[in-house]
Amino acid sequence: MNARGIWSRILIIVGSIAMLVGALDPMEGSVLILPGSGLVALGTFVGQSERRVIAYRVGVFILIAIGVGAMWVLSNLGGLGGHSGRSMWWGVLVLPYLIGWSMGIWGPRSPRWLLLLGIVVGLWYVALLGIILHHSGGQRQAVSSLPAIVIGILGVLTIGGCVVRLKKQISERG
Repeated sequence: MNARGIWSRILIIVGSIAMLVGALDPMEGSVLILPGSGLVALGTFVGQSERRVIAYRVGVFILIAIGVGAMWVLSNLGGLGGHSGRSMWWGVLVLPYLIGWSMGIWGPRSPRWLLLLGIVVGLWYVALLGIILHHSGGQRQAVSSLPAIVIGILGVLTIGGCVVRLKKQISERG
């Protein structure tokens, strides 16, 4: 393997690890996930992968950047709901971040270790949903549980995407 290939692998591995570690707390972890997805896109470009794979990973980075940017702006403006005066619907602007992260984990050419760890993070998100719903009660808490429900759905979608990609990898080898 030449130097370009080695640097490509290093960037992709470091970026993928940053995306996984940051995902343990998706809101605070955005400071790891955003540069991590950028490293994965850069590593894919440096490695001179197929055009569609480069476009996919750059697209993932753009989705994450848009969603993280929206999240940071909304946080600086006082957040959502409650006394902020902004409807919870403003949270839709953060969805590209969550969708981009999930796509980045189970996208094309994702290594098996990343897919398996993606399933673990997906299970963590489903567990978070259960924990929050278990501890919430009443009508007032239902609205504040909405972000947890979104995270739980993201967990299920991530698990599904990783399982499908793993099955595809197994069928291509066998």
